[in-house]
Amino acid sequence: MPAQPARTLHWAGVDDPERRDSAVVSFRPGELAASGTSTCAEYSAAWTLNTSPGWVTRRLQVQVTGEGWTRSLDLTRSVEGRWDAHVETSGEVDLPEPGIEDPLALDNAQDCDLGLSPLTNTMPILRLDLLNNAAPPDETRLTMAWVEMPSLRVLASEQVYSQVSPYRAERGSAIVLYSSATRGFTAELTVDADGTVLDYPGLARRTS
Repeated sequence: MPAQPARTLHWAGVDDPERRDSAVVSFRPGELAASGTSTCAEYSAAWTLNTSPGWVTRRLQVQVTGEGWTRSLDLTRSVEGRWDAHVETSGEVDLPEPGIEDPLALDNAQDCDLGLSPLTNTMPILRLDLLNNAAPPDETRLTMAWVEMPSLRVLASEQVYSQVSPYRAERGSAIVLYSSATRGFTAELTVDADGTVLDYPGLARRTS
């Protein structure tokens, strides 16, 4: 994928009509960098994401602000595959503690998965080449460093990706089957030529 101008994307929540997500994404050969926001009635969040070659997560930074409280997470993955997190909290809120719950459970994880964000599905879709006719015919099982929102707790999440339909220019989309064994959830994601979500059933729909 050649380098492209940065794209600005917007999604509206389906499960929560008050939630709005946005991301500014820069694609480079084998990598992406992005920053974004998420707002709903209970909190607002801002984040930045950078990947290493192969669309493998290098760093995710997230800050969440609610009424009377804030939390931040700086989640990194080393070239050796070790995940680490630095967290800060202010104020009181009834949420699980932020940070990595079990570092050993993330040993096989290459991707972060920011809860409720449609953007972080893009990395595994591109790495597995699920937009093209040459995509693997079988399901691929992955371990994700799933960042729960708004607590910023980081959990290992077992997920499965496979291609339903490759990208077709005439319809402007591809379809990818995604499931999370951890959360008992399966959906067919409609994505564009860059692998970014157009429609995530039950979660979000792209508005621009």
